[in-house]
Amino acid sequence: MNFELFIAKRIIGNKAYKNSVSAPIIKIGIAAIAIGVIVMLIAISTGLGLQQKIREKVVAFNGHIEITNYDTNASDESIVPISLDQEFYPKFKSVPGIKHIQGVATKFAVIRTETTFEGVIIKGVGANYNWSYFKEFLIDGRLPDFSGKRNEEILISSYLAKRLGFAVGDKFQTLFGKDLNTIPRIINYEIVGIYNSGFQELDEKFCIVDLRHIQRLNKWKTNQIGNFEIFIDDFDTIETLTEQVFREIPSHLNTRAVNRKYSTIFEWIKIFDNNTYGIIAIMIIVAGINMITALLVLILERTNMIGLLKALGSSNWTIRKVFLYNASYLIGLGLLWGNLIGLGLLLVQKYFKLFPLNPDTYYVTHVPVYLSLDYILILNIGTFICCFLMLIVPSIIISKISPVKAIRFD
Repeated sequence: MNFELFIAKRIIGNKAYKNSVSAPIIKIGIAAIAIGVIVMLIAISTGLGLQQKIREKVVAFNGHIEITNYDTNASDESIVPISLDQEFYPKFKSVPGIKHIQGVATKFAVIRTETTFEGVIIKGVGANYNWSYFKEFLIDGRLPDFSGKRNEEILISSYLAKRLGFAVGDKFQTLFGKDLNTIPRIINYEIVGIYNSGFQELDEKFCIVDLRHIQRLNKWKTNQIGNFEIFIDDFDTIETLTEQVFREIPSHLNTRAVNRKYSTIFEWIKIFDNNTYGIIAIMIIVAGINMITALLVLILERTNMIGLLKALGSSNWTIRKVFLYNASYLIGLGLLWGNLIGLGLLLVQKYFKLFPLNPDTYYVTHVPVYLSLDYILILNIGTFICCFLMLIVPSIIISKISPVKAIRFD
């Protein structure tokens, strides 16, 4: 058996050790590591969760990558049509990592009631539209069905429904016009569903209808749309895939990634990474300092034992390894309790949503939680290594202890 590990186990299993003067300091060290792990887990999982949720909300309305005409139109309205007769549609096979592509079109409109009105963007979608995101946002009614004949079903946000006093089943007039000198065209829509993404900047603008209405209003052909929306498998590859898509499409078309279109929002959520890194660094330093204190107390308390081992021929490194094994056990104990408590709290929040957030500030209604085995393992391994390395230097004090002075028989 490993001699150093054997001695360390005997020390740990000794009842006198558990009731010694150093016991409270050791418990504080373990608690510091546990609290540090809890705080780091919460910071990482909620930071990643918030980033992921905000990205999902923006992507739901725009896709990951947009393919538009190469023109100077900077508005949200589709002006020049694009033909659906493209090599990359309906399957973008030439670029790996793309899971879906769909054709859409948008048009400005005014919703009118007897007492008020509201300006909106009417988004026309087809039968192959990706509804996966809006299934999560849906709070009342159902999603529209545009797979059959053209219909007047519409999906609106809860923000607009409250402002205009609408409910599922209500019908209203929507006015479309090019300018003030033309007579607006009117379409009566029926609300079949109400959604709430929690992203007011987008909820206050978008209503979803049948794409064929936009085509008819713009006098487009049935194979013409305003732009393509592309959904990808991994958001981290969005920059690379945007460049690859650009190289594969005709020269009169352009690409734009969603993080470029909403650069302010994505720059804001990047700040979460800096905050998370700062919290991790502070927690590791605090935990490491507490463990250094605990190790020094352990060494001073075992001065007689160190002197005896030296007198019997043990080297300084051998004795240091005994205490490093002991400290590693304490670090592992702190990590164990930290993970149990931290992951427990996160799972409770994930499934019961106990802690709400202001959607006007954070774009979500509750604290989101993202759990992944990858970052949990990296966090634990990294914390263990950092704390262990911080303990190597103070363990040098063992080499300064003289066997003659350390061994005393009172």
